[in-house]
Amino acid sequence: MDKVNSSQFDTLIGGSKPVVCDFFATWCGPCKMLGPVIEQVAADHADKAVFVKVDVDECPDLAARYGIMSIPFVAVFKNGQMTAKTLGFMPKSECEEFVTSNI
Repeated sequence: MDKVNSSQFDTLIGGSKPVVCDFFATWCGPCKMLGPVIEQVAADHADKAVFVKVDVDECPDLAARYGIMSIPFVAVFKNGQMTAKTLGFMPKSECEEFVTSNI
């Protein structure tokens, strides 16, 4: 999964494929736990959606735009709009369910 900045993010969410974004911070313990899980799910669904990461410390504008006050925060975007979101660590089965039911 690529880490993107604000301008890259805005371009991606306007594209034709759904975008699954992991909003995280390098100091966040649950984010570090979720990272490998979402990487596995992303590998399984790379043909159906674009998977990216946004560091909320590097892109506070995106965190503010979407009202992200806690992380890890995973969101699905379609046609430029957030269509689904989840907060906190998820085991692989839960992450898989969230992604497949929302892309």
